[in-house]
Amino acid sequence: MSRASPKQAVALRYEANGMSPRVVAKGEGYIAEALIARAQAVGVPINEAPELVQLLMQLDLNHVIPPELYKVVAQVLVWAYSVDERVSAGPRPVELPAHMRKSR
Repeated sequence: MSRASPKQAVALRYEANGMSPRVVAKGEGYIAEALIARAQAVGVPINEAPELVQLLMQLDLNHVIPPELYKVVAQVLVWAYSVDERVSAGPRPVELPAHMRKSR
């Protein structure tokens, strides 16, 4: 019997006058669930992109995202800014470039 992987979550912060988005929180299992619950409680849009989360989980806290992820993270930010702050339209899939996808 295989066990499901624990849920993972990563929170990014982007400031318009800043350099690039940075990882401000991340965790697995209970911590991931708490991050998601907190985001929902304050109206932060949540986008589920498991492959992107796996890549972002490798970054240290407060580190900016690497240039290789700019395009993908920009797609997520565009989506987040297009969603009403207090109403989630549900998760929208994010397409990673082919070279970043896991082979299945």
